[in-house]
Amino acid sequence: MSNSLSVLTELLQIKPTLRQQMYFKSSLTALSHAMEDQVLAKNSDDNPLIIATFQRERFYRQEAQRYRRIAEKSQQVYVLAAPETEFKNGSDHYETIAFSPDDALAQEWHLVVIGQNYASCLICRERPTQDKWDNNRRFEGIWTFDRAVSQAAGQVLLGRILSYRPELSAKVGQAQALWLQPQVMDFPESAATIASRPDPFVQRLIAYLQAGQYKLIKANRSLQDKEERERLLNSITSAVRRSLDPEEIMQVAVEQLGEGLGICRCIIYRCDQDDAVARISHEFLNEGIFSIKDSPWPLRQNPLFQQVVALKEAIAIDNVDQDPRLQSPLLPINNDLLSPGADPGDTLTKLVKRCAIVSWLLVPIVYRERLLGMMEFHHCGPVPAGWNIDQVALVDAVATQIGVALIQAEAYANLQELNGQLEALERTRSNLVAITGHELRTPLSTIQVCLESLATEPEMPQELRQVMLNTALEDAERMRQLVQDFLTLSQLESGRVEWNAEAISLEECVELSLSHIRAHNRNNKIPTIIHQVPRDTPMVEADGEWLVELLSKLLDNAIKFTPTDGQIAITVRNYHAQQLELTIADTGRGIEPKRLETVFDRFYQEEGALRRSKGGTGIGLAICRQIVHGWGGEIWAESPGKDQGSTFHF
Repeated sequence: MSNSLSVLTELLQIKPTLRQQMYFKSSLTALSHAMEDQVLAKNSDDNPLIIATFQRERFYRQEAQRYRRIAEKSQQVYVLAAPETEFKNGSDHYETIAFSPDDALAQEWHLVVIGQNYASCLICRERPTQDKWDNNRRFEGIWTFDRAVSQAAGQVLLGRILSYRPELSAKVGQAQALWLQPQVMDFPESAATIASRPDPFVQRLIAYLQAGQYKLIKANRSLQDKEERERLLNSITSAVRRSLDPEEIMQVAVEQLGEGLGICRCIIYRCDQDDAVARISHEFLNEGIFSIKDSPWPLRQNPLFQQVVALKEAIAIDNVDQDPRLQSPLLPINNDLLSPGADPGDTLTKLVKRCAIVSWLLVPIVYRERLLGMMEFHHCGPVPAGWNIDQVALVDAVATQIGVALIQAEAYANLQELNGQLEALERTRSNLVAITGHELRTPLSTIQVCLESLATEPEMPQELRQVMLNTALEDAERMRQLVQDFLTLSQLESGRVEWNAEAISLEECVELSLSHIRAHNRNNKIPTIIHQVPRDTPMVEADGEWLVELLSKLLDNAIKFTPTDGQIAITVRNYHAQQLELTIADTGRGIEPKRLETVFDRFYQEEGALRRSKGGTGIGLAICRQIVHGWGGEIWAESPGKDQGSTFHF
């Protein structure tokens, strides 16, 4: 048989005026021992009633020897426990009652002691704690020296004993007749009765134990909070250190902090101290909080941000409604912030209301006095939530780690870029060696053969002699042009060119460049060149010499890759009111779409440095790009694909 009704509940029904108190396990142990010591200290043969319940057999085993000593003082000793191994109903030294583990007694702690000059009872029920950091067992119940209350508790417990061991009815009846009959006190209590009560001492002892237990709980909670903060800091630190991607670093940090601190909204964004507006890039939201991610966030008009920049330390606002910086009319924020319908005159106060910020924490991400970004924590609950020192210290430590991680990520990115530049330089060096070796060796060999022939064959016919001389001169000019191109590119890339801008005719510059091209190719057949620049084309402000050089390079490139039966067209159109766009289109072999950007790189050779079918160093288009960029213009190439012609614009 088991009882679902608690003894404490039944006692409170009998004595509704009783008030429960909360006790810790250590306090109940001290109280129980004090009540038991009353019995052990007596030498009289009054045969007191002692009823004790233990939640489990293992708790009883700790006190079994003590109850054997108590049994020497009385024949009315009853011990109840939920059996686990050996505990069972018996009548050895005292009466043992094994109750069902699902009985309400399994959650309770009871001790009733009633003697001639003393009576006390301890009736408690265990209460589960809701604090995950508190491992102390708590009980709620009654502890009193009131004889009537003790008798009522004893009556209830004797009833439970009979439900499990009805064969004890005669012995229980003796206890009820001896100790549970109401007594009428028509005379003052004796001095012995009053002296036997340990109430003052026990009260002070219990107060001391309770206070000590609360202090211990507080200390444990503080240690647990500290451990939790350190665990959170370590987890964030290890997470951000595993990545060299700034975006991933900030996303990990915002999620870890938001979840670890239980913040309504946590945002992180990159910014500089002189920025007017930042874009919120990373955000953590608690349930029911609306997002402000990707929204512009005011900085220059924000006095809180400016104060953080000035102090380089966190600012915590427990209640935004009471902060003077957010009370008076402030600088207006832009009308595109957060809401498309925002008024230009909106103040920071209205921004706070739109974001439902009640408590605000701003923590800068700083590395060696350089502001890298900002972390903000928004509490959006109905009531303000204060920021304690430990929370601020934690997020400040996290901000320091994020700052270091961001700097490391930047350094890695710079290193990657530098490595890329070094690789490009190495490729350039290799191409330079290959191209110059090829372009120099071929004409030098030709010149050497011609000069050796002229020197060793004085009887050479005049016509052949002239052919030899012309060939040597042409190759010498080719070498001179090669060296000149290298010097020109070096001069342009170093920024040592002085541009002499003047008002010139674009048509005349095109004519000059065509003259140069025809003179250079007077012995070669070239594609048809169509000149479509109108005579009424507006004058342009440019350096005429460099413009002719640019046009000549583009035309030479078009001639090189266009068959002789092909066509090249030069056109011009108004790009907009202040600029003209000139186009050179050919019907040559075209450019693959993926190579349209790289054709302007130095030493770029579509077929490779040593496998190309056309001569050249691959720096002509690089020179063109440097000239156009030197004027602040644009140059680009277009082509449908291989063997479909190409068009160069600038």
